[in-house]
Amino acid sequence: MRKLETKFQKLADIEVAYTECGEGPVLILLHGNSGSKRVFREYQTRHFAACHTYALDSRGHGQSVSTDECYSIERYSEDVIAFCGARGIAKARVIGYSDGGNIALYLALKAPELFDRLVAVSPNYLVSGTVEGSLRLIRAFHRVFRALGMRRSAMRFELMLKDSGLTREDLRAIRSGVAVLYAADDMIKEEHILDIAESVPGASLRKIDACTHLSILRKPAAIEFMKDYLGA
Repeated sequence: MRKLETKFQKLADIEVAYTECGEGPVLILLHGNSGSKRVFREYQTRHFAACHTYALDSRGHGQSVSTDECYSIERYSEDVIAFCGARGIAKARVIGYSDGGNIALYLALKAPELFDRLVAVSPNYLVSGTVEGSLRLIRAFHRVFRALGMRRSAMRFELMLKDSGLTREDLRAIRSGVAVLYAADDMIKEEHILDIAESVPGASLRKIDACTHLSILRKPAAIEFMKDYLGA
């Protein structure tokens, strides 16, 4: 597999770590909670090789450098918009996975002129949208990280224990094209996914069979759906 060089883009209070690959239409790739840009390596080198891809590490994740007292999905979205401005990106499409899907929803609301089409994979704008078994596990990890003094890890897990800040009214105000993708065995409740898709005007919706929240990005059916939707 082709090795991708990590680069850094300095913004106001963060150095965003990212990998860049290819030429063509710009595609921004946003990982999930406690993940990193590495989850999208095959997307950059293989599946979306016809695009000019940027995979970003959110603040508090991967190799991005920042000093924060807490994290928020809205702040992450502002970082992405600022990154595009710094790189001279005037138009981009987005794939956001899990928390990255929540960031994608914010981007669709905040900057439709910049992001005309976005794929939100297994998003949840409310904590109540997460299945209870997964929430119990997240709470347990959060307690362990706090007890061990692992501050950054605890802050990341705390992010999954609070609402994203988006409301149903915000979702209804989105004007970008949005596709919502989710796994048949997801950690996000199906009724919550359906609520998101029904709230965003004109949203496309697709359930991917025989996969989980953790494996959906690797499923050929998911990749083909995203390529078709994004015109990649």
